This record gives sequence, C-alpha cells and structure tokens, in this order.
Amino acid sequence: MDEKKMKNKYNEKAKKVLLGILVIIMCTALGAGAMYGLISLFPDLAPTVNNISKLEKEVTVNENGIADAVDKVYDAVVVVETFSNGNLIASGTGFVFRMDNKNAYIMTNHHVIEDGDEIKVVFTNGDEIKTEVKGSDSYADIAILAVDADDNIAVAELGSSTDARVGDTVFAIGAPLDSAYSWSVTRGIVSGKDRLVEVSSSSISSGDWLMKVLQTDAAINSGNSGGPLCNSNGEVIGIASMKLVSSGVEGMGFAIPIEDALEYAEIIISGESISRPYLGVSMVTVDDISYLFYQGISISNKLEYGVVLVSVEKNSPADKVGLTKGDVIVEIGGEKVTSIASFKYNLYTHDVGETVKIKYFRGEELKETEVKLVASE
Repeated sequence: MDEKKMKNKYNEKAKKVLLGILVIIMCTALGAGAMYGLISLFPDLAPTVNNISKLEKEVTVNENGIADAVDKVYDAVVVVETFSNGNLIASGTGFVFRMDNKNAYIMTNHHVIEDGDEIKVVFTNGDEIKTEVKGSDSYADIAILAVDADDNIAVAELGSSTDARVGDTVFAIGAPLDSAYSWSVTRGIVSGKDRLVEVSSSSISSGDWLMKVLQTDAAINSGNSGGPLCNSNGEVIGIASMKLVSSGVEGMGFAIPIEDALEYAEIIISGESISRPYLGVSMVTVDDISYLFYQGISISNKLEYGVVLVSVEKNSPADKVGLTKGDVIVEIGGEKVTSIASFKYNLYTHDVGETVKIKYFRGEELKETEVKLVASE
C-alpha cells in the first residue's frame, strides 16, 4: 500500500473517533438539561444532601485507681510511738490484723519497738492509746502489740503473698519521717519474690542475718517500718521492713511476707516462746584473715567460702559430734555456706530435734557429720 492510501485511511479513523467523542458530549449535555428540566418541574425529585459534622464528645477522666482498696485498710493502720524514760525515741507504723473479745492485736516490726519501755499507738481518729507488748522476735523482725477491743477499731483484711505475681500493683501506708506525714500512701508493683536480703540488727549479737522478703518499688521511707504492703484488693500481703540505701539504688523496698509474719504472730499471741536450733559455736568467714591470725587459726588457702569455727561451747551439739576450733563448715543440710548470715539462715530452716548433715574441712580433708539440733536457751 502506497503512502497516500495509508494517510487517507488514518484520516478516516481519526474522523470516526472525533465524531464518537462529539456524540458522547452532546448526549451528556442533553441528559443534564433534561434532568434540570425535570427537577424544575418536580422539586421533590432533587437528591438530598446531608451535611455530616464530627460529633465531639466531652469526656471527663475519673480514675479512682486504688482509692477503694486504700479505704478498706486505711483506718486499721496506726502510728507506733516508742518511748524510753518518757522520751520519744522512735516511731514507725503498724496495723490491726486481728481482734477477739478482749484485744485488738497490732503487728509491727521488732526494730520499731526495741529499746522502748512504753509503746503507744495513734489511730486515724487521733486517739492515742498505750499498748501491751505481747512479744517480739528480732530475727523475724516481728512484734505484736495489744489494746483493748473496741467495735470502732478497724481490722485489716489479710491476703496472700504466695498468690501475688511479679508486676502486680501494691501500695504501702505508713508514717514516713514523722507524724506530720502519717498515713501516707505510696504505690508500686511487686518487683520480686523470695529475695534473700542480708540485714543487721543491734539486738542480734552474732551479726548479720538473712531475711526472705518481697521486693517492691513502692516508696518505703523511715517510719514506714511495720506498716502494711497491700495488693490492689486492699489485702495485706506483707509488712514493710526495710529498703536499700545507696547512691546507685532507687526504688528497692522490702516487706516480710504475711504468711511468715503470721507464723510468728501465732506463737507470740499463744504465749509460747519462739525456739530456734542451736549448735554452740562462734565463727568468722574464711576471708577474715586478720582475726584468724589473731586467734592462731590456720586454714587452707584453697578454701574460697565457708565459716571458720573460732570457738565451740563445751557439751554443745557441735562439741558432742567432734567439731572443734579451726574447722571450716562449707555445707549444712545440703545447702552451701557462703557467710555467717547464710549459715544461720540455713540452720534456722530446720526444726529443733531434727538431725542435719554438716560438711566441713579440717585442714585439707573434707569431713562429714550429723548433728541433732537442740533449742537455744
């Protein structure tokens, strides 16, 4: 096909396309005109246009948080004041945990009331009442006070530290610093469970001691000691006892699990004495080189842990099984002994009358013996 014929054919196709476009435009125009005419004659046919605007709802945020839980226990919390010779020497917190026909019983820490000859408690209504000290225990750091029963006294509901989970909301109520800040509420979470924390007590002559505690980041300040640590239901799951104080530490408070505290409280209220096993030894750790030298004791330099016996009481359980000065105890009841605190903690997990196995070094030789535990006097 020559060039002229191809060009004519192309022009014919273009004309047809252009004609089709013109027809569409005309039809559209005619349709629009017809629609306009119909709407003019019949206005009801006009489409309805809805103007939609966004509805702005006013919302008032009203978070009660743990307020209801706080209300449940608040009036059961007391300020504990410790006096000596008429002078206030210490203050802390406590809470009513039980009441019978005669007494309302208040739980607090031993270290809050030690060295006092008179203990008073202040209730949220301002009443200040002198208490009877039913008893206390320095190792458990628990003390039980009693006041006359009264229907107006609120009693805290007890919960379970065992059921508490890491991350659960908790709060503490106490009297930080002084009475001006009494019944302050602080909130946090359970940060850890079954922590073994080494503590010291002036009333424990043999030195440091390990306590199994709950860890929380709820603020626990001086004066909070003995107060309740509660779950979000307002149930007491622990007794605020201490916190770590260091420039590199923040938000590490500790509470005695309520189950452990109640075990000692029951014994105290019943009038029985708290009995712990006794070996009849005094000791130092293997790294106390200067004292060992002073005592004339030489031990293997291969020993990296353990406690060294520096004296053994005559006719004591330790003496009866042949333990002697210079022996290094490295294990008791199947548990490794790394310090005096861990030795006592593991020893006190056993009952009086029980027989426990002890592993120790005498010189370079590892030995083993079994000791029947008797009660301390």
